[in-house]
Amino acid sequence: MRTRKRVNGSSKLRSRRASPPPHPEADTSLWTEALFGAEVLLLHATPVYYGFGVPHGDGSGVVLIPGFLGTDLYLNELHAWLGRIGYRPYFSGIGINADCPNLLIQRRVDETIQRALNETGRKIHLIGHSLGGVIARSIAGARPKDIASVITLVAPIRGTVANRTVVHAADAVRLTILREHGDGVLPRCYTGRCTCNFIHSLRRDVPNAMLQTAVYTRYDGIVDWRYCLTRNPGSDFEVSGTHIGMAFNPAAYSIVAERLALARSSE
Repeated sequence: MRTRKRVNGSSKLRSRRASPPPHPEADTSLWTEALFGAEVLLLHATPVYYGFGVPHGDGSGVVLIPGFLGTDLYLNELHAWLGRIGYRPYFSGIGINADCPNLLIQRRVDETIQRALNETGRKIHLIGHSLGGVIARSIAGARPKDIASVITLVAPIRGTVANRTVVHAADAVRLTILREHGDGVLPRCYTGRCTCNFIHSLRRDVPNAMLQTAVYTRYDGIVDWRYCLTRNPGSDFEVSGTHIGMAFNPAAYSIVAERLALARSSE
Protein backbone atom coordinates (compact mmCIF):
# COMPACT_ATOMS: atom_id res chain seq x y z
CA MET A 1 0.00 0.00 0.00
CA ARG A 2 1.35 3.48 -0.86
CA THR A 3 0.68 6.19 1.67
CA ARG A 4 0.93 9.98 1.53
CA LYS A 5 2.97 12.11 3.83
CA ARG A 6 2.77 15.90 4.22
CA VAL A 7 6.01 17.75 3.64
CA ASN A 8 6.10 21.56 4.01
CA GLY A 9 2.34 21.81 3.61
CA SER A 10 2.22 19.79 0.38
CA SER A 11 1.35 16.17 -0.21
CA LYS A 12 4.02 14.05 -1.86
CA LEU A 13 4.28 10.38 -2.58
CA ARG A 14 6.97 8.65 -0.61
CA SER A 15 9.82 7.54 -2.80
CA ARG A 16 9.74 3.86 -3.61
CA ARG A 17 13.48 3.80 -3.07
CA ALA A 18 13.23 5.04 0.49
CA SER A 19 13.49 2.55 3.34
CA PRO A 20 10.03 1.55 4.62
CA PRO A 21 9.14 2.96 8.04
CA PRO A 22 9.14 0.55 11.00
CA HIS A 23 5.33 0.87 11.27
CA PRO A 24 3.61 1.93 8.00
CA GLU A 25 0.75 4.38 8.39
CA ALA A 26 -2.87 3.66 7.58
CA ASP A 27 -5.56 6.08 6.43
CA THR A 28 -7.89 5.52 9.37
CA SER A 29 -10.21 7.99 11.14
CA LEU A 30 -9.08 8.13 14.75
CA TRP A 31 -12.04 10.32 15.78
CA THR A 32 -14.45 7.40 15.32
CA GLU A 33 -12.88 5.74 18.35
CA ALA A 34 -14.64 8.27 20.58
CA LEU A 35 -17.80 6.23 19.97
CA PHE A 36 -16.50 3.23 21.92
CA GLY A 37 -18.45 4.38 24.99
CA ALA A 38 -21.67 3.46 23.20
CA GLU A 39 -20.45 -0.13 22.95
CA VAL A 40 -19.86 -0.26 26.69
CA LEU A 41 -23.40 0.97 27.37
CA LEU A 42 -24.91 -1.38 24.81
CA LEU A 43 -23.07 -4.36 26.29
CA HIS A 44 -24.68 -3.84 29.69
CA ALA A 45 -28.11 -3.62 28.05
CA THR A 46 -27.91 -6.92 26.16
CA PRO A 47 -28.80 -10.46 27.34
CA VAL A 48 -25.36 -11.65 26.17
CA TYR A 49 -23.72 -9.73 29.02
CA TYR A 50 -25.67 -11.79 31.55
CA GLY A 51 -24.92 -15.06 29.81
CA PHE A 52 -28.26 -15.50 28.06
CA GLY A 53 -28.46 -16.85 24.52
CA VAL A 54 -24.83 -17.99 24.32
CA PRO A 55 -23.26 -21.43 24.88
CA HIS A 56 -21.66 -21.88 28.28
CA GLY A 57 -18.21 -23.18 29.09
CA ASP A 58 -16.75 -26.23 30.80
CA GLY A 59 -14.21 -24.60 33.10
CA SER A 60 -11.49 -24.36 30.45
CA GLY A 61 -8.81 -21.73 30.99
CA VAL A 62 -8.88 -18.55 28.90
CA VAL A 63 -5.91 -16.18 28.97
CA LEU A 64 -6.65 -12.54 28.05
CA ILE A 65 -3.95 -10.29 26.58
CA PRO A 66 -4.41 -6.49 26.41
CA GLY A 67 -3.57 -4.21 23.50
CA PHE A 68 -0.90 -1.58 22.88
CA LEU A 69 -0.34 0.67 25.93
CA GLY A 70 -3.17 -1.15 27.70
CA THR A 71 -3.23 -3.13 30.94
CA ASP A 72 -5.23 -6.12 32.11
CA LEU A 73 -7.62 -3.77 33.93
CA TYR A 74 -9.58 -2.65 30.85
CA LEU A 75 -10.29 -6.29 30.04
CA ASN A 76 -12.06 -6.74 33.36
CA GLU A 77 -15.54 -6.77 31.72
CA LEU A 78 -14.48 -9.57 29.36
CA HIS A 79 -12.77 -11.41 32.21
CA ALA A 80 -15.87 -11.26 34.44
CA TRP A 81 -18.19 -12.24 31.58
CA LEU A 82 -16.11 -15.33 30.73
CA GLY A 83 -16.37 -16.37 34.35
CA ARG A 84 -20.16 -15.93 34.28
CA ILE A 85 -20.55 -18.19 31.27
CA GLY A 86 -18.49 -21.01 32.72
CA TYR A 87 -14.83 -20.48 31.83
CA ARG A 88 -11.80 -19.91 34.04
CA PRO A 89 -10.35 -16.59 32.87
CA TYR A 90 -6.80 -15.43 33.52
CA PHE A 91 -5.29 -11.98 33.13
CA SER A 92 -2.00 -11.98 31.24
CA GLY A 93 0.01 -10.36 34.04
CA ILE A 94 2.12 -8.30 31.62
CA GLY A 95 1.44 -4.94 33.26
CA ILE A 96 1.46 -2.25 30.57
CA ASN A 97 1.74 -3.57 27.02
CA ALA A 98 4.59 -1.26 26.05
CA ASP A 99 7.65 -3.47 25.91
CA CYS A 100 9.35 -5.99 23.64
CA PRO A 101 6.64 -8.61 22.90
CA ASN A 102 9.25 -11.36 22.96
CA LEU A 103 10.25 -10.41 26.52
CA LEU A 104 6.63 -9.94 27.62
CA ILE A 105 5.86 -13.49 26.52
CA GLN A 106 8.96 -15.00 28.13
CA ARG A 107 8.70 -13.12 31.43
CA ARG A 108 4.95 -12.80 31.92
CA VAL A 109 2.51 -14.57 29.59
CA ASP A 110 4.26 -17.95 29.47
CA GLU A 111 4.11 -18.06 33.27
CA THR A 112 0.37 -17.33 33.21
CA ILE A 113 -0.23 -19.96 30.54
CA GLN A 114 1.65 -22.59 32.52
CA ARG A 115 -0.37 -21.78 35.62
CA ALA A 116 -3.61 -22.10 33.64
CA LEU A 117 -2.49 -25.43 32.22
CA ASN A 118 -1.60 -26.76 35.67
CA GLU A 119 -4.80 -25.56 37.31
CA THR A 120 -7.22 -26.73 34.61
CA GLY A 121 -5.42 -29.83 33.40
CA ARG A 122 -6.33 -29.16 29.78
CA LYS A 123 -5.43 -27.03 26.78
CA ILE A 124 -6.22 -23.35 27.12
CA HIS A 125 -7.74 -20.66 24.94
CA LEU A 126 -6.13 -17.33 24.11
CA ILE A 127 -8.00 -14.07 23.49
CA GLY A 128 -6.03 -10.98 22.54
CA HIS A 129 -7.22 -7.45 21.81
CA SER A 130 -5.30 -5.40 19.21
CA LEU A 131 -1.54 -5.90 19.82
CA GLY A 132 -2.55 -8.45 22.44
CA GLY A 133 -4.08 -10.47 19.62
CA VAL A 134 -0.81 -10.37 17.71
CA ILE A 135 0.95 -11.66 20.83
CA ALA A 136 -1.69 -14.37 21.23
CA ARG A 137 -1.26 -15.47 17.63
CA SER A 138 2.52 -15.67 18.10
CA ILE A 139 2.10 -17.81 21.22
CA ALA A 140 -0.28 -20.09 19.33
CA GLY A 141 2.39 -20.60 16.69
CA ALA A 142 5.03 -21.36 19.32
CA ARG A 143 2.96 -23.60 21.62
CA PRO A 144 0.47 -25.52 19.45
CA LYS A 145 0.28 -28.46 21.87
CA ASP A 146 -0.91 -26.23 24.73
CA ILE A 147 -3.44 -24.03 22.92
CA ALA A 148 -6.96 -25.16 21.99
CA SER A 149 -7.96 -21.95 20.22
CA VAL A 150 -6.83 -18.39 19.58
CA ILE A 151 -9.22 -15.47 19.16
CA THR A 152 -7.92 -12.12 17.94
CA LEU A 153 -10.00 -8.96 18.34
CA VAL A 154 -9.09 -6.24 15.80
CA ALA A 155 -5.49 -7.50 15.83
CA PRO A 156 -3.22 -6.62 12.87
CA ILE A 157 -1.80 -10.13 12.59
CA ARG A 158 -0.66 -9.57 9.00
CA GLY A 159 1.24 -6.30 9.37
CA THR A 160 1.75 -3.24 11.58
CA VAL A 161 -0.25 -0.75 9.54
CA ALA A 162 -1.79 1.81 11.90
CA ASN A 163 -3.00 5.38 12.29
CA ARG A 164 -0.07 7.82 12.25
CA THR A 165 -0.71 8.80 15.88
CA VAL A 166 -0.31 5.18 16.91
CA VAL A 167 2.76 4.85 14.68
CA HIS A 168 4.43 7.76 16.46
CA ALA A 169 3.57 6.28 19.85
CA ALA A 170 5.01 2.92 18.78
CA ASP A 171 8.22 4.61 17.65
CA ALA A 172 8.55 6.23 21.07
CA VAL A 173 8.04 2.87 22.78
CA ARG A 174 10.63 1.30 20.48
CA LEU A 175 13.25 3.87 21.48
CA THR A 176 12.49 3.23 25.15
CA ILE A 177 12.86 -0.52 24.63
CA LEU A 178 16.25 -0.10 22.95
CA ARG A 179 17.42 2.25 25.68
CA GLU A 180 16.27 0.06 28.57
CA HIS A 181 17.20 -3.38 27.25
CA GLY A 182 20.22 -2.57 25.07
CA ASP A 183 21.80 -5.81 23.84
CA GLY A 184 18.91 -7.73 25.41
CA VAL A 185 16.81 -7.05 22.29
CA LEU A 186 17.53 -7.02 18.59
CA PRO A 187 18.18 -3.66 16.82
CA ARG A 188 14.90 -3.92 14.89
CA CYS A 189 12.82 -4.76 17.96
CA TYR A 190 9.21 -3.54 17.82
CA THR A 191 9.14 -3.52 14.03
CA GLY A 192 7.83 -5.99 11.49
CA ARG A 193 11.42 -6.54 10.36
CA CYS A 194 12.59 -7.97 13.67
CA THR A 195 13.88 -11.57 13.51
CA CYS A 196 13.17 -12.63 17.10
CA ASN A 197 11.18 -15.70 18.17
CA PHE A 198 8.04 -13.54 18.50
CA ILE A 199 8.01 -12.68 14.79
CA HIS A 200 9.10 -16.16 13.77
CA SER A 201 6.24 -17.76 15.73
CA LEU A 202 3.75 -15.21 14.39
CA ARG A 203 4.52 -16.30 10.84
CA ARG A 204 4.01 -19.98 11.55
CA ASP A 205 0.80 -21.68 10.47
CA VAL A 206 -1.26 -22.97 13.37
CA PRO A 207 -2.35 -26.62 13.15
CA ASN A 208 -5.79 -27.41 11.80
CA ALA A 209 -6.77 -28.79 15.21
CA MET A 210 -6.41 -25.33 16.74
CA LEU A 211 -9.46 -23.18 16.07
CA GLN A 212 -8.49 -19.68 14.93
CA THR A 213 -10.87 -16.71 14.99
CA ALA A 214 -10.34 -13.12 13.89
CA VAL A 215 -12.94 -10.47 14.73
CA TYR A 216 -12.62 -7.16 12.87
CA THR A 217 -14.50 -3.97 12.04
CA ARG A 218 -14.35 -1.85 8.89
CA TYR A 219 -14.83 1.23 11.10
CA ASP A 220 -11.49 0.63 12.81
CA GLY A 221 -9.88 3.99 13.63
CA ILE A 222 -6.56 2.53 14.82
CA VAL A 223 -5.38 -0.09 12.32
CA ASP A 224 -6.18 -1.03 8.75
CA TRP A 225 -8.88 -3.69 9.16
CA ARG A 226 -7.62 -5.63 6.13
CA TYR A 227 -4.54 -6.61 8.12
CA CYS A 228 -6.71 -8.15 10.86
CA LEU A 229 -7.93 -11.09 8.75
CA THR A 230 -6.76 -14.69 8.70
CA ARG A 231 -7.82 -14.83 5.02
CA ASN A 232 -9.87 -17.90 5.84
CA PRO A 233 -13.56 -16.96 5.37
CA GLY A 234 -14.59 -19.47 8.00
CA SER A 235 -12.39 -17.83 10.62
CA ASP A 236 -12.96 -14.12 9.93
CA PHE A 237 -15.96 -12.36 11.50
CA GLU A 238 -16.96 -8.76 10.85
CA VAL A 239 -18.87 -6.76 13.44
CA SER A 240 -19.93 -3.13 13.62
CA GLY A 241 -17.99 -1.12 16.18
CA THR A 242 -14.72 0.59 17.03
CA HIS A 243 -11.22 -0.69 17.62
CA ILE A 244 -11.13 0.25 21.31
CA GLY A 245 -14.73 -0.80 21.85
CA MET A 246 -14.11 -4.32 20.58
CA ALA A 247 -13.19 -5.27 24.14
CA PHE A 248 -16.78 -4.42 25.11
CA ASN A 249 -18.68 -5.20 21.90
CA PRO A 250 -21.71 -7.48 22.51
CA ALA A 251 -21.58 -8.89 18.98
CA ALA A 252 -17.93 -9.78 19.52
CA TYR A 253 -18.80 -11.42 22.85
CA SER A 254 -21.39 -13.61 21.11
CA ILE A 255 -18.80 -14.70 18.55
CA VAL A 256 -16.30 -15.43 21.33
CA ALA A 257 -18.80 -17.67 23.13
CA GLU A 258 -19.72 -19.55 19.95
CA ARG A 259 -16.11 -20.08 18.89
CA LEU A 260 -14.97 -21.20 22.33
CA ALA A 261 -17.78 -23.77 22.35
CA LEU A 262 -16.82 -24.92 18.86
CA ALA A 263 -13.19 -25.30 19.92
CA ARG A 264 -14.26 -27.50 22.82
CA SER A 265 -16.35 -29.75 20.60
CA SER A 266 -13.47 -30.25 18.17
CA GLU A 267 -10.94 -31.32 20.83
